[in-house]
Amino acid sequence: FHIEVEMKKFLIALVVLFVGIQFIPVERTNPPVTSEVNAPADVKAILKKACYDCHSNETNWAWYTKVAPSSFLAVKDVNDGRKHLNFSEWNVNKESKYKEEIWDEIREEQMPPWQYKIIHSEAKLTPEEKNLLRNWATNK
Repeated sequence: FHIEVEMKKFLIALVVLFVGIQFIPVERTNPPVTSEVNAPADVKAILKKACYDCHSNETNWAWYTKVAPSSFLAVKDVNDGRKHLNFSEWNVNKESKYKEEIWDEIREEQMPPWQYKIIHSEAKLTPEEKNLLRNWATNK
């Protein structure tokens, strides 16, 4: 009986904590696009479906990005992704460096990340899509 009471208190505390963290503000932004990546339409379509949610100012903030604690993780991932590479603030002076990094991440299966692909199956790149991105990134 004592264990049941303690478990009930624990569950109530957990629910109160979950509801309480929903009130912590999280800033989900989509700043203006200042410069877009210069890529063929087929390459850009692949980038949009697999990369833009974290690496552009055109993030699709899905429902789970509005529910804590996943909202905290999503905003952190997007902010980190935009800092590292942002297709909406493309710097043509760094284009060759960007392309090299993009291809390295894809080739090494680091991008898109596995946890993103679990929820977004459309982000899984086919061999044909990887080949298109490789040819674009390596200027072949």
